[in-house]
Amino acid sequence: MTRPRPTGRRTGAPGAGGTGSTDEPGSTDRPGTAGPPAARFRWGALVLLCFANFAVLLDSQSVILALPRLAADLGMSTGDAQWVLSAKLLTFGGLLLLGGRTADRLGRRRVFMTGTALFLVSSTACGLAPNGAVLIGARALGGVAAALMVPTALSILVNTFPEGRSRNTALAGWAGIGGIGATAGLLVGGLLTQALGWTWVFFINVPVSLLVLALAPALLTESRAAERQGSYDVAGAVTGTAALFAIVLAVIRASATGWTSPRTLGLFAVAALLAAVFAAVERRSASPLLPPAMLRRRALAGGDLVTLTMGMAAFGLSVASSQYGQVVLGYGPLEFGLLQSVMPTLAFVGAYAGQSVVTRAGLRPVVVACLLLLGAGSLLLSRVPADGSYVPDILWGLVVFGPGLGAGTAAASVAALARVPEHASGVASGLNVASLQIGGALGVAVITSTATTFTAAPGGPDGLTAGLRAAFLACAACAALGLVPALTLLRRSPADARREAGQRPGTGRA
Repeated sequence: MTRPRPTGRRTGAPGAGGTGSTDEPGSTDRPGTAGPPAARFRWGALVLLCFANFAVLLDSQSVILALPRLAADLGMSTGDAQWVLSAKLLTFGGLLLLGGRTADRLGRRRVFMTGTALFLVSSTACGLAPNGAVLIGARALGGVAAALMVPTALSILVNTFPEGRSRNTALAGWAGIGGIGATAGLLVGGLLTQALGWTWVFFINVPVSLLVLALAPALLTESRAAERQGSYDVAGAVTGTAALFAIVLAVIRASATGWTSPRTLGLFAVAALLAAVFAAVERRSASPLLPPAMLRRRALAGGDLVTLTMGMAAFGLSVASSQYGQVVLGYGPLEFGLLQSVMPTLAFVGAYAGQSVVTRAGLRPVVVACLLLLGAGSLLLSRVPADGSYVPDILWGLVVFGPGLGAGTAAASVAALARVPEHASGVASGLNVASLQIGGALGVAVITSTATTFTAAPGGPDGLTAGLRAAFLACAACAALGLVPALTLLRRSPADARREAGQRPGTGRA
């Protein structure tokens, strides 16, 4: 990797379907922002940011296996215990956009460290919770912390690495670590609950948070948007956050009350109304939370829509495969967690392999190929029998799905964040993270509803397997849905082609 030249010019990155690793104009030393850190510090910052992202994902997933025991200890009903998971998802998904915008205005390192401090407080309160109400409240605070930490960490990453190969590699590491964190959470949660008790699922975050807080001032450079004048968009913040809350809550409730129930439809109607009000407010605001011009960026819209559909397929497949492995085949949680780890491991490998292909071939071919891999892996799993076993019936579907997930999410992030103005990088990062989170929630709800609907009477392994086959087909449909934005929005424009031709004289392509 070459060091950036001391002219303050950024390195070109793939646009919406284009390629490029040469310099293009784009000042990084703006008023109110710190210059890019030296190359030797960038990779240390990347490790710290990925570590923080890993910790948040670990916290989200590890609670799943601890849930039965903590519910019994605290005297919580099944419905109340579900809110231990939903409370964090609700505040995390609802506040992501606001968290990214706050970081742009107040300082990204400052907001990241504030989120980490809240994560420390939340984890401590969860571990010490004397009853279910306190635990649910502390988990909601953990969602607020995650909404500050994750999009801000991604925004810091984008502003630390210049566009091009180095940023693509950094985003591949971010995506790969995310995949590993999702599965590692299941393993760690089962191990800690079994060996030390469920409280340690939360206490493990305390030393992690302290380490991040200690290293952040040394490894992360403070930065904020140069354009901070004007009033804060309070109306946009309230309506936009409320709309996201309503969407996430509707998705959470849909799997329990049904997609066509009055409560679910009412929540979606409220979300649509709030979204319309938010759009009207943003068009009239002097300092909008989400500048309307952002949504007109084809690459950003395409990358985030692809990310949403990939999140639907990935989270849905994880739920369906875990149900099949544990309920139908009888594997224990730790045993099946280890067996299922092949998928995130290959996702990590695929993320790093995919970023080099993106640099050479462009975004759209990589994203389309990855969506086809997700669909193919889901179709392989849709043939599972009631009397199956791991190697012939589960392994090969995971082997095909994993690399597509890793390379696809990394490429979609590159598309969504390419050439985004520095002052809007926090908002763009919040949108990208929100796309994955809302996609995941939607995928779990869709797959759960599909499996329940198609489970054959009178139940048992045969009936449940029939429902899970339909659920895997639904995962394939989610991947196929992602082909629409990939083929229509991630295409190279004539301006991109002319720019690439001018950047590389004497060649017919970038």
